[in-house]
Amino acid sequence: MAKHSYEFKKKIVLEYLSSDEGCTSISRKYGMESSSQLLKWTAAYKAFGDDGLKRSRSRKIYSFKEKLSVV
Repeated sequence: MAKHSYEFKKKIVLEYLSSDEGCTSISRKYGMESSSQLLKWTAAYKAFGDDGLKRSRSRKIYSFKEKLSVV
């Protein structure tokens, strides 16, 4: 499970983009360990929009036939 929800990430990124506060002060305000994570989320949001903040991992289940064709 992800440590931070999509809603939490979006709230913080939008606050960072719309305010004059720096990433360090906003990170401290929300109890984040490091401000670099906020910068990564902001870059992902600028590049991909809402999809940049959503969890990208999905568990794909492959059939035996698909596995065998790879080998």
